[in-house]
Amino acid sequence: MSTDPRIIVALDFPDQTPALELLARLDPACCRVKVGKELFTRAGPQLVERAAAAGFEVFLDLKFHDIPNTVAAACAAAADLGVWMVNVHACGGPAMLHAARERLDAHPAPPLLIAVTVLTSLDAADLAAIGCPGEPAARVLALAGLTQAAGLDGIVCSPLEAGPVRAALGAGFRLITPGVRPASAERGDQKRVMTPAQALAAGANYLVIGRPITAAPDPMAALASIEEEIAAAR
Repeated sequence: MSTDPRIIVALDFPDQTPALELLARLDPACCRVKVGKELFTRAGPQLVERAAAAGFEVFLDLKFHDIPNTVAAACAAAADLGVWMVNVHACGGPAMLHAARERLDAHPAPPLLIAVTVLTSLDAADLAAIGCPGEPAARVLALAGLTQAAGLDGIVCSPLEAGPVRAALGAGFRLITPGVRPASAERGDQKRVMTPAQALAAGANYLVIGRPITAAPDPMAALASIEEEIAAAR
């Protein structure tokens, strides 16, 4: 049992019924949970409140990206829900990042505020197609520096970029890594992936893992297996 679980289980379900069924099978002392766009759009804030009432710390993964005032207000609304972590897009720019930081600093119970750098589904060809030529690692590092300068708590990045970001920005900057798959699992639609043990060794603080746990016949057993894989690698 951990007081700071490293694994964040992605509740990437089409509606609240399977999400609530999974929550009933997980131990909040062993993991946190992530609520993303589809589930939040279907189930609304009530799903977040139900997860919190069940003892889970919630990462609200809505990736806010808009004008500064709108993003700041959205982050404050997330804080009012009692979430553990909320995120924005780093490419929203310095003014947006500073506005979100300032609004949460004024909240009595601010969640962690992190920024998305480059989505783990994108590679260099994808970036070039949207007018951002270059390797993902270089863009991640630049956006991570922008995020840290704005006072945010950390970033979302591929585990492949965790090492260089950790080396450049220091130990206090939190790194949250999707694109994590146990050694036995399929890659799915992620292009830049590592195993859980590799991601933590590279400098990640928290690992976002979905289908290897959520689609398992026994989710707690799958979670325990991943922890055993991490321990064995150490």
